[in-house]
Amino acid sequence: MASAQRLSLLNDEPVDFAEGDLLGAGRAARQLADLLLASRASTPFTLAVDAGWGMGKSSLMRLVDAELTTAPEVHTVWYNAWTSTGADALEGLIKSVLMRFDRRLLRRALHRVSEQRALLRVLRALATVAAGPLGAAGLVDELWSSLSVNSQARNEMRDAIRDLAQEWSENAAYSPRRMLVVFIDDLDRCSEETVLAVCEAVKVYLDVPGLAFVIGCDRSVMGPSGLLRDLSPAGTAFMEKIFQTSYRIPVADGQDVREYIARCARTAGIEQLLDEPLVDLLAERSARNPRRIKRLVNGFVLEATLNPMWADHPPEAVLRTLLIQYFYADFYRMMTSPPGADDGDVVADFCTYRQVRALLRAPEAVPEELRPLVNTFLEQRDVAPDPVNRRAALERLERELPTVFPDMATDTAFNSLLDGLLGLPRSEKLVRRLREGAPALVAAPQREPDIGAGAIPDARTGIVVRRGAGFPDFDPQAPLAGRTILWVDDRPENNTSLAAWFRREGATVEIAVDSAAADAAIAAWSPCLIISDIARGTDNQAGFTHVAALRRDERYTGPVVFFAGRVTPARQDTARDLGALGVAADADELIRLIRGAFAAPYAPPVHPSAARPR
Repeated sequence: MASAQRLSLLNDEPVDFAEGDLLGAGRAARQLADLLLASRASTPFTLAVDAGWGMGKSSLMRLVDAELTTAPEVHTVWYNAWTSTGADALEGLIKSVLMRFDRRLLRRALHRVSEQRALLRVLRALATVAAGPLGAAGLVDELWSSLSVNSQARNEMRDAIRDLAQEWSENAAYSPRRMLVVFIDDLDRCSEETVLAVCEAVKVYLDVPGLAFVIGCDRSVMGPSGLLRDLSPAGTAFMEKIFQTSYRIPVADGQDVREYIARCARTAGIEQLLDEPLVDLLAERSARNPRRIKRLVNGFVLEATLNPMWADHPPEAVLRTLLIQYFYADFYRMMTSPPGADDGDVVADFCTYRQVRALLRAPEAVPEELRPLVNTFLEQRDVAPDPVNRRAALERLERELPTVFPDMATDTAFNSLLDGLLGLPRSEKLVRRLREGAPALVAAPQREPDIGAGAIPDARTGIVVRRGAGFPDFDPQAPLAGRTILWVDDRPENNTSLAAWFRREGATVEIAVDSAAADAAIAAWSPCLIISDIARGTDNQAGFTHVAALRRDERYTGPVVFFAGRVTPARQDTARDLGALGVAADADELIRLIRGAFAAPYAPPVHPSAARPR
């Protein structure tokens, strides 16, 4: 890298002290703490701290905990639901609460229940808690085994905990009572079984005076259309009773987020690289999400530090490239498509389109010295210049260009980002190197949590993580096992990783590099799906022409997906006329279309011979 500045990574720990609060959570934390204290006579109750991934739930809860430490006769306990699985969560949460009670009260409770034979197992479990963890496993297993089949024992266990908690909460000079605030974090990251176990512990066993629960979760994830979508009506009704109220963390205001970005940049050593437009881009395009901002900064630090491809380029080039990759993934994919994936340099095409668009939309005629530029760009895409109706010519042009171009031409942030990159020293070399096959980016930041998705190299660029979640797990209701897929592409090396993924899912993938080879494979293998490129060599319509011939001669009438570097309105229309499922430009969309093909019977085109490539 051209600069020898010292960079450092940011941690992702929640804020737990006022000095670290950069997003204004301290005021909300004080108010929530005051509300809890004022409500101690109303226990038991449950409060949800509701927010999306990375929006500061843990930090707010930690700040509330810090506020409560100064209050008399208020105790707290933390339980991270993500560290437990299934029924273990029920046991773990109850034990965490019991361990906060005084040992003297535990011994008194043991003496009280020792005379009740029906509570013998409860007694043994409480004795285990009072004595420490040694020998606990066998006794706890026996207790929970009994509770799972004996409703009377469940009721007795709940009553024993209620008596113990009531004695603890009232055994103080403070009026009206002691309070134990239980913080439960990361519930929305757990399995359905764990969520239900935690909620059962809260509502069935620990719903007793003196206890208040503060649960950090994204309520939308845990709703009927999310994690708990398979719940029965009774289960849904039970979940609705868990939370008495919710506090939805608001999105931080723009100034707070800018100050947060500035602090992150100073800590990481990149403050001098972030001008005002880049700070605004980070704030708005990250949805003001603190964790996304940190991941972006850390991704830049790792990339700038570890990837040798940046040795000849300034740090700002690394930053701007990663921001394009993260916030404008479709453009980045086209920008890094290898030679042969589609004709032309997308960066040069976009810059020329942007200029031509402005000229054709202007009220005055195109200046004479710029007419060759406009006419050449139109004619290269088979669009006739129309000096009388320039808007119509522009509409025809945009049908032949990537679908994202019109919106991006009006995106001020994107144009500032791209122009800043192109204005840096050796930018042409950088863009060319990205297109021709640069080394994989080592630290491409993710756009959302990577949970349950196996990331493998991108089908075209080799970059491991580009869109955030890698290739998704295949739907078990629509398996690829036993399917034969014919993949037609004159550059099959661009699809090696994705083809290997299809094979691991149980499909047979046959490769053909031209139409003749594809015809032979169709005759030999009778594929159930064809994936086809569009442009081959100097023929920009080769894939369309071949599929049109297959349809016309009725040699293949099954589903087809076109996989190309660029998606344009004209290509989408042609694919639809040919009865294809669509045009995909990335692995996510390709897999989505294939899932759709295998999820329901395919209806062949009604008039296949009528389709003509465009």
